[in-house]
Amino acid sequence: MRAVLFDLDDTLVDQETAAGAAVVSWAATLGITGPGVAADWARIAEPHYARYQRREITFTGQRRERVREFLAASPARHPGAVLTDEEADGLFAGYLERYESGWAAFDDAVPALRHARATGLTVAVLTNGDEAQQRRKLDRTGLAAEIDVLVASSALPAGKPDPRAFRAAVDLLGVDASEALMVGDSLDKDIRGALAAGLPAVLLDRHGVHAGAGVPTVRTLLDLAPHLGRA
Repeated sequence: MRAVLFDLDDTLVDQETAAGAAVVSWAATLGITGPGVAADWARIAEPHYARYQRREITFTGQRRERVREFLAASPARHPGAVLTDEEADGLFAGYLERYESGWAAFDDAVPALRHARATGLTVAVLTNGDEAQQRRKLDRTGLAAEIDVLVASSALPAGKPDPRAFRAAVDLLGVDASEALMVGDSLDKDIRGALAAGLPAVLLDRHGVHAGAGVPTVRTLLDLAPHLGRA
């Protein structure tokens, strides 16, 4: 093992909590409340973000579509409204400000990154996201100084789980696929995608929802040491 690639969102940074709190606060300013607000936003976001990763839509475009669909799901409050791009951008900005203010690294992130570096491994982040935003996320959470390389899908031929994302990342690091361990929380995007590209992989299953997945699994990043191939 010469390198370890970490996913960013919900592996190193608690993206789910930040997004959930942000959308609840933001939606309330639009008169949208209720126990399902965060879940609705997450459900709506996933397919549009996947379209962005497939290069079917721009990064800004997927943001606009998320806002439009979210508001369309509340017709009593926004009856028949069709948002212009400018209106959608303005509304998303209210969510984005709250989302960014909620960014925080998991407690095990820095110790895990430092341990991997101490073993002599190159430490990289491989993330499905816009490079500028993800770099800002690393800076704000204090993780930028703990890694060697940021590899964002916006600079790659495709996003995870496409094997091209992983192959491009290891090429950038100058290592073979078999020499780079992928660590992430998504069984499909991080783990199965990495395995398809020839990388070994470890699933981070913080909440124990992937029992029987048939892949190496840890419940915390502090348990990665035996998988790094170093004493």
